[in-house]
Amino acid sequence: MLTTAPYLRIRRPSPTTAEFIVSTLPPMTIPLRLALGAVYLLRLVAALGILLLLFSAWAQSPYSSTIASSSSSSSSSPSPLAPDSPPPLFSLAIIQHLLSSLLSSRPGSLFPPVASALPPRLLVPAALAALHALSLRIGREERLLVLRGLGVQTSTGGRTVFHPLRTRFIPTERVGDVLVNEAFRGFGVRHYLVVAVRGEDRLVVVFPKLLPRLDDVVQVLEGARECLYGGGGGEEEKGGEQLARRHIA
Repeated sequence: MLTTAPYLRIRRPSPTTAEFIVSTLPPMTIPLRLALGAVYLLRLVAALGILLLLFSAWAQSPYSSTIASSSSSSSSSPSPLAPDSPPPLFSLAIIQHLLSSLLSSRPGSLFPPVASALPPRLLVPAALAALHALSLRIGREERLLVLRGLGVQTSTGGRTVFHPLRTRFIPTERVGDVLVNEAFRGFGVRHYLVVAVRGEDRLVVVFPKLLPRLDDVVQVLEGARECLYGGGGGEEEKGGEQLARRHIA
C-alpha cells in the first residue's frame, strides 16, 4: 500500500528544536520510493496522452486552420527588429510543432481516430477531470516545527502537485498558548491542536486536514510546550496538559 492511516512522527534535532509530522505516507523505504516513482511516471505518461488527445481534437477542428492561417500570415511579414531571430523555446509555435511531431509518430497515430469519434462536449470535461485526478498527490503530510526562542511554524501540503506548500511562522512573542480544542463532527467529537496568536481573534489549527488521533494530539501538545517553555512550564501550561489528559480518560 502506498498510503496508510495518519500517524505521528517526531524529529528532535536538538533539545530546543522539535518537528512533529503527521503523514499518510509509510516510512520511505527503497521499495516504496521505487513504487512512488513508477506511479508518478505512469501518471506523467497518461497526462501526456490526454494532452495529445486534446491537441488531436483541436487539430481536427475548424479553429486550428483559422489560427494556423493567421500565424502564417503574421510570420510571412518580415520583422524590422529581428528578421532572423528564432522563436522562443517555450513559444506556442514550438509546442505545437512538438505535439504535431508526436502525433505523426507511430504511437501518436492512435489518437486522431479516438479524438474524431468523441464529441468535444464529452471529451473536454472528461480530459480535464482526468488531468485533475492525475495531479493529486499520493499521501499527505502536515508539520509543526517548534523552535525555542524563535517561534512555531505550521506547514500543510497542497492537494495537487501544482499547489505549493502552505506555511506560516508565528514568532514566540506572538504565541499565546498551544491548546487542545474540540469540535463536533457528525455525531462524534474531534479533538485538534490549535495555536492561540496574540492580537488575532481566530485560532491557528495545526494539522487541519489530517486531524490525528487524540493521543497523538496530546503527545504533540506536551512536546511543543516542553520545547517552547522548557521542561518546567508554567501553571497555565500544566493546567492545559491536565485538561488534555482528562479528555483521554
